[in-house]
Amino acid sequence: MEKEQGMTDYYGGCDIGSATGKAVILDATGAIVASVIIDREIDPQETAILSLDKACAEVDGLDGCASLTYMIGTGYGRNEVPGANENVSEITCHATGAHHCNNGIRTIIDIGGQDVKAISVNDDGTVREFAMNDKCAAGTGRFFEAMARTFKMSLEEFSELSLRARKPIPVTAQCSVFAETEVISLLAKKHAPEEVAAGIQVAVAKRVFSLTRRVGLQPLATLTGGCAKNAGLVKALEKLLREKIVPLSINPQLMGALGAAIIARRKGSNSKKVRPERHYVKLISSE
Repeated sequence: MEKEQGMTDYYGGCDIGSATGKAVILDATGAIVASVIIDREIDPQETAILSLDKACAEVDGLDGCASLTYMIGTGYGRNEVPGANENVSEITCHATGAHHCNNGIRTIIDIGGQDVKAISVNDDGTVREFAMNDKCAAGTGRFFEAMARTFKMSLEEFSELSLRARKPIPVTAQCSVFAETEVISLLAKKHAPEEVAAGIQVAVAKRVFSLTRRVGLQPLATLTGGCAKNAGLVKALEKLLREKIVPLSINPQLMGALGAAIIARRKGSNSKKVRPERHYVKLISSE
């Protein structure tokens, strides 16, 4: 279908991860006009549809995601994003998003729901090298959720608890299941909860540290993903890395979707083609 004269261009990025779905929409100037984060559904395509529909509803004059000039899917479920013009690796998208927020960033640590990535970035924001741990849940967002449940508190409360520790109690188990058992044992032995919580943060920081060594730590360093909001982990990482973790100006959990939207704008703006037909089906509520 041909692009109507006077129609505003919008560009979308949709990041379908193992725990959440994220969507970001940019206008023609590159400004963020909508962004959403939702819990994932069992079906990644349903997660994509729900996040995109919610984002599009925030933009006046945007008649659904089929009206986007260009859209890119990323994350584990990137192949399930309906209507995407193409798919791009989440590693590239996180690098693009973080570089957009701060072009001095050279090292990105992305802690997702089920893996951890260390990414080194060139001056132009392209990926120079990366290393990933996706063989074990220890050190991921899922691991922190399990630890918080063990302490019978929210992730925010768990983070705040760890910050009150004077001397972290070492947690040595390398497996997430054994680590949980070890933590329960330490608490049963009446060790201070805040010191056990701090020990968990240090254990995860050590895992992350080994990944950053593989790609070569270069300042400035930042954290992306939901775990970037874990102040206890940030503190433990800064101590091990001997480097300040630079906070981002935009929600770090949105970096993948933001990077995808930025790439979509670059490609869509450089193309003089009309809007493509998309096989996009809006999810109908069962209510």
